[in-house]
Amino acid sequence: MKLVTLPGVFAPISDSWMLADAIREERLDAQSRVLDICTGSGLLALTAADCGAAATAIDVSRRALLTVQLNAFRAGLHVRTLRGRTFGPVAGERFDLIVSNPPYVPSFRPGVPAFGARRAWEAGYDGRIVLDALCDGAAAHLRPGGALLVVHSSLIGIERTIERLRRTGLVDVEVTARVRGPLGPLMRAQQKAGLIAADIEEEDVAIVRACAPPAG
Repeated sequence: MKLVTLPGVFAPISDSWMLADAIREERLDAQSRVLDICTGSGLLALTAADCGAAATAIDVSRRALLTVQLNAFRAGLHVRTLRGRTFGPVAGERFDLIVSNPPYVPSFRPGVPAFGARRAWEAGYDGRIVLDALCDGAAAHLRPGGALLVVHSSLIGIERTIERLRRTGLVDVEVTARVRGPLGPLMRAQQKAGLIAADIEEEDVAIVRACAPPAG
């Protein structure tokens, strides 16, 4: 899938493509509802739509949502776009699949940036502000038997994510894919700034999958 990104929108890198491959392994059809949070260029929502699902994309950035609409038009696909943070724009709705490649890079800011390109990757001191909100809210927005797929770096705690999801009542929580490699440019930049230990050379990028209990 060829994508364009408007200025200021983060172009998908390896973790997003890794998650897109995982979406294609899910059993999606015309009856499936898929939610992509922190959509960016729209790769994940477009992948779900390409599988036949009804896809919804959420982002705080207007340019990101315009990018999704542009890419959907070019691909001949339909994606509903909503502006906001995490589950705010879809209160009361439930989905068969929720996916996200959230901002997960640690920063000197206590919160997420209010504007600018850094919104796409910075997520507070420990890099978990958006991720934790996703973990805490997913159960209330999944249909029975539905699944959450979220990708992030081992530097911010894969086991923490697994335990947090289990505490919300989700089941079958596991790492379904893991790739080890050198720190990416964003993590390397934060390492130079002193946010990541200088002796860390590699990180795992992993997909965590969790399910809502089936009906009955």
